[in-house]
Amino acid sequence: MRLCHSNHPMTLRLLLDLPGIQRWPFMRQGTMPLPCHRLPHRHVTTKSPASQAGGQGLVEVLGQSYPRDDYTNVTAKILSKVGRNLHNQAYHPLWLIKERIKAFFYESYTGRWGKRLFSVYDNLSPVVTVEQNFDSLLFPPDHASRSKGDNYYLNRGVMLRAHTSAHQRDLVHCGLDAFLVAGDVYRRDEIDATHYPVFHQMEGVRLFSDHELFASVKHGEDLRLFEHGGRRTTEKQETHTLEAVKLVEFNLKQALTHLIRHLFGEDLEVRWVDCSFPFTHPSFEMEVNFQGRWLEVLGCGVMEQQLLQSAGADNRIGWAFGLGLERLAMVLYGIPDIRLFWSQDERFLRQFRLRHINDPVSFQPLSKYPSLMNDISFWVPADGFTANDFYDLVRTIGSDLVEEVSLVDQFTHPKTKKVSHCYRITYRHMERTLTQEEVRVVHRAIEEAAERELGVQGRF
Repeated sequence: MRLCHSNHPMTLRLLLDLPGIQRWPFMRQGTMPLPCHRLPHRHVTTKSPASQAGGQGLVEVLGQSYPRDDYTNVTAKILSKVGRNLHNQAYHPLWLIKERIKAFFYESYTGRWGKRLFSVYDNLSPVVTVEQNFDSLLFPPDHASRSKGDNYYLNRGVMLRAHTSAHQRDLVHCGLDAFLVAGDVYRRDEIDATHYPVFHQMEGVRLFSDHELFASVKHGEDLRLFEHGGRRTTEKQETHTLEAVKLVEFNLKQALTHLIRHLFGEDLEVRWVDCSFPFTHPSFEMEVNFQGRWLEVLGCGVMEQQLLQSAGADNRIGWAFGLGLERLAMVLYGIPDIRLFWSQDERFLRQFRLRHINDPVSFQPLSKYPSLMNDISFWVPADGFTANDFYDLVRTIGSDLVEEVSLVDQFTHPKTKKVSHCYRITYRHMERTLTQEEVRVVHRAIEEAAERELGVQGRF
């Protein structure tokens, strides 16, 4: 789930029968057996690492080559993360969170003859089409979330997924009524302890027929999922009956409340905030009161019927939710810096080798080495400059040595009207002490690259 617009900003913000992927036990009657040819990249494995451009004018990812064009902005640094699949690395903290969520849905929901209702897909290729990532989810063509400044494009038609929701329509089209998806997602973003250009999401989808939704309701046979001539309100879509939406909403909130209390503790205080997504309506954020602070933990809502109709499930109504695995792990395990998830330091990893996935664990800090701060000031070009371009350049050159980048000053020259930005870059190695000499080499490379690639005029 992505891009919730409310008074409470949120940072939330699926292929087939491949080895290591659980088969689904529950598909709609009359749907085709899988593998489903509609889903892309079914021949691609995410076990091998990605590489940078494999030839002139090409970007190579997971053994596949894609032609470059004017939209290509993915970097070698980002491509080096593709295929790492931290959420599938046994006893990694992201794996622990994923497995706990899986176990909850496995144990709480069963279908016919006691079989698991939800199936899980956690090894799908992160390379998707722009149509999958945006159009299938009803993002308008001019939606700000499509910008090059926010996403990693291989070319105009192909990108690294910005959310696991990119697989929703394809999996529903293949006949799935209940599934979970986990995977790595990619967004160009600011640089600090809680933001990283690669993170991991998990989401769920549950669809209902009229019989399933109304089976436990008195005189349920008289109720209907859909109505003709209805109108869209804050409570429902134009095609849905109010009683159907209220039952789906209740089922959704009950499931997610039980899930979060399973993770955080049964006494956890929960509240719901109205929200907005392109692909759900009504939509909600869940916030929890954890250690005296209200934290947003997930986004969810009733799926847009237009999305279901396009996937061939026009006789179903359903809900969807999405959450960030890093977000949960940082809160639950007390991990202070998102870069730690990429650490291969045994002092970090061995802390999470638990006998059981539900065993309590609290991160014990490694020795925190001192930071070094260097400023960089420049005149920005009159057009074409975005902060995310600069953050991405810093990431590419400084890699995980960079702890934070913050805009500390900006002003407009009174005569020339040129705009100056001053950024403070904080460098800190996770495993040793940095020297000012080695940091200066990196910092100088950032200065030179900013002038060369972003067209800024240095004030170094």
